[in-house]
Amino acid sequence: MLSLACASAYAQDGPPPEPEQYRMENYRAPTPATLRGARVLTTEEAAALWRSGSAAFIDVLPHPPKPQGLPPGTVWRDEPRQDIQGSIWLPDTGYGAIAAVTESYLRAGLERASGGDRSKLLVFYCMENCWMSWNAAKRALSLGYEKVAWYPEGTDGWKRANLPLQTARPEPRPGE
Repeated sequence: MLSLACASAYAQDGPPPEPEQYRMENYRAPTPATLRGARVLTTEEAAALWRSGSAAFIDVLPHPPKPQGLPPGTVWRDEPRQDIQGSIWLPDTGYGAIAAVTESYLRAGLERASGGDRSKLLVFYCMENCWMSWNAAKRALSLGYEKVAWYPEGTDGWKRANLPLQTARPEPRPGE
């Protein structure tokens, strides 16, 4: 009886509700269907924007940096990331709380992606069921970007639709 009660406590009818604040933990979990102030895109809508070239696409999937001070001869292999073609990859900018240096990195990346135009449409993504892109899109709104879209299916949805992906490298972070 107890396990049935626990199971029903976790059952949901649809996506979780949109929180007021940033998601602070368990980033790989079902995401809400909405993001106040932003447009939520289907794969078809994201692909149309990508084809038109009218939006800047921004991936925020985390990426571990190369550890400093590795002994000489140590082999370091980055894990390859397949991104939507033409995207800018700003890793680690989708956590709920970010350090000042990471916020500066995000600000600089958004400035480059938008060409300094705060009314340029920015599309944020990572993977399906990933709160990182939701948080980053919410943060872009708080930074004054006027046209923000969130593509919750991310590269998983893009790949399912057989749309082109490219091997990506993250934008260099300070000190890299």
